[in-house]
Amino acid sequence: MIVNEQVAIDHGLKKDEYEKICELLKRTPNITELGVFSAMWNEHCSYKSSRLHLKTLPTKGKQVIQGPGENAGVIDIEDNDAIVFKIESHNHPSFIEPYQGAATGVGGINRDIFTMGARPIAQLNSLRFGSIDLARTKWLLAGVTKGIGDYGNAFGIPIVGGEVFFDDCYNTNPLVNAFSAGIMKKGDMISATSSGVGNPVFIVGSRTGKDGIHGASFASKDITEDSADDLPAVQVGDPFQEKLLLEATLELGKTDAVVGMQDMGAAGITCSSNEMSAAGGHGMDIWLDKVPTRQENMKDWEILLSESQERMLIVVEKGKESIVHEIFDKWDLSSEQIGVVTEGDRARYFMHGELVADVPCDDLVLGGGAPVYHREWSEPAYYSKWQKFDINQVSQPEDLIEVSKFLTGHENIASKRWVYEQYDSMVGTVNMSTNQPSDAGVVNLKGINRALAMTVDCNARMVNADPEEGCAMAVAEAARNIVCSGGIPSAITNCLNFGNPYNPEVYWQFVGAIKGMKKACEKFKTPVTGGNVSFYNQSSVEGKDVPVFPTPTIGMLGVLEDKKHFMSLSFKGKSDLIYMIGKAENNISSSEYLASYHSIKESPAPKLDLELEYEVQQTVTKLIREGCIESAHDISNGGAFITLLESAMVNNLGFDITTSAEIREDAFLFGESPSRVIVSVRETMEDAFLDTLKDINVPFVLLGHVTRGEIRVDDKVFGNIKEYKMLYDNALEDKLKQ
Repeated sequence: MIVNEQVAIDHGLKKDEYEKICELLKRTPNITELGVFSAMWNEHCSYKSSRLHLKTLPTKGKQVIQGPGENAGVIDIEDNDAIVFKIESHNHPSFIEPYQGAATGVGGINRDIFTMGARPIAQLNSLRFGSIDLARTKWLLAGVTKGIGDYGNAFGIPIVGGEVFFDDCYNTNPLVNAFSAGIMKKGDMISATSSGVGNPVFIVGSRTGKDGIHGASFASKDITEDSADDLPAVQVGDPFQEKLLLEATLELGKTDAVVGMQDMGAAGITCSSNEMSAAGGHGMDIWLDKVPTRQENMKDWEILLSESQERMLIVVEKGKESIVHEIFDKWDLSSEQIGVVTEGDRARYFMHGELVADVPCDDLVLGGGAPVYHREWSEPAYYSKWQKFDINQVSQPEDLIEVSKFLTGHENIASKRWVYEQYDSMVGTVNMSTNQPSDAGVVNLKGINRALAMTVDCNARMVNADPEEGCAMAVAEAARNIVCSGGIPSAITNCLNFGNPYNPEVYWQFVGAIKGMKKACEKFKTPVTGGNVSFYNQSSVEGKDVPVFPTPTIGMLGVLEDKKHFMSLSFKGKSDLIYMIGKAENNISSSEYLASYHSIKESPAPKLDLELEYEVQQTVTKLIREGCIESAHDISNGGAFITLLESAMVNNLGFDITTSAEIREDAFLFGESPSRVIVSVRETMEDAFLDTLKDINVPFVLLGHVTRGEIRVDDKVFGNIKEYKMLYDNALEDKLKQ
């Protein structure tokens, strides 16, 4: 095929990008080279529309061993141990084929962890779907959850938490974000940087097939009615192969044979070979005909761009090739030398001795010569309009019991038991929060007195209402969940899901979210160690591009410095006192109550006072450390009533509370203003509790007490815990059956 400007555009490149390629090569690229540039310069690999703003985020901290730039972030948890963690999206593949799309998302994020030399120990996921009434939503939900469950269960890593959210904006384009964390000794980190001219380059693991070709490019374009034709862009996973690859890789990492290692994800061999070469400041020759393939007569570009799963590219110290073969033979996995490290800065690809592509490594990669764009942005008209919302325009319902039951059974609040029962949460015996649920997933670290707390959080509705404030609240909520579980927030990884960056209003959302993340991370001293940007999450509806809610998912890691600090969210005993730390506001903006019960979607985000939020979290930490409280649960989706309900249901207890006379009752019960935590206190500990708070400038109020099972609000009986628990536990499954 003769390459020209139109062919380049058909490959997803812009006119100026094609001109730059010709300038770099000092000639017209051939079709294989064009494919290489197309894969490496798309949004998914180059971050060309996001890098400028991502660079403003805080990335350093006393605990950070490795920030952005590697396969995953690494933090120091002392005791000579380090935690490797990351979150990534697999949105577009899950839209096309939900089972394999979600399954390979799980596989890919775990490979990022063990490529670094760490053993994965826990997973989380953050899922977004459209209206639960749609048959397609039910199909997507069933496929995604089964894909996550089947792959994760077979791989043997517990899923210890997550979130599921439904909204019409995700009707076509679901979001599937997967988080994984692993542990290693501090000195065992393996870098994705190679070096040493003459060192052999190996491909190990599964054979290369035609699945996943152009997967990275597919993730960098809008979803349309024709996107189903892109099924070959979806990878096919094999968790059993991945388990073997994990063990073989970690065993090889303990030897002195490895120079560098890179997971083969987006853009396959193309990305791995160029990124490793650029990082090491050298070139690489790759012999594509040496790559073990699943199909006969695969073309050079197919081998280069395949995103077949369960593969690694490893640079090995010359003379130690036999170590690689012995280990991978032991685990019944392929290991073939397919290239060599060279002088210079070129990646050259050969097929049966013929040079089929010759490209400059550094000019291809993120952080090198890949394009970086200053996109225009503009504030959408809705933003100022929504700021005018007045709570007094919304009548308070006469029957708040009806509201409480409506919210308890709403798909965004009710138990996600139907989802998580498909996951193995106990494999590996590390999950500390299965029988005693907590705001974050808490993972036992064997052999030491520390534990990990981890969470994924984002209220996308609030981010849509106010990107800066909403994203700051996402970080704050993640930190609050860590704190309420007994941990100290350490660092974050992010998965930034947005629409088309060429849309100025979408880009305004993105820039605002980054600003909010920056100020919140600086306040909580939680540097960003890496993550993922996923643009083009939108659909073409009757010829109009409709983006999803801006959804910057925050994956946060925290450390319990002593396992005795573990704190559950459950009320423990009748007559325990119930306090609220923080201050209730006369605000129902962007709440589930306002959006779903009143069907009012146009309202601002609640305001976040970062200083107050920080002080509330410090106060809760102090209360836990001094043993003053029995439970802690942050107020978020559904408001104070749902928080109380979730704390009560675990042990089949109830609550009797009094709301504030200064605030509308519906706002007190169902408003979602941030910076609030519900705690329970034994009567015998109340004096100690109050003594701890007396010198702390944080508002708090006694709400009431725990009951044997009855729920009372302002002396009115709302029902019994058993009926709420039945509704809460079964609502989602019942709706999926309709």
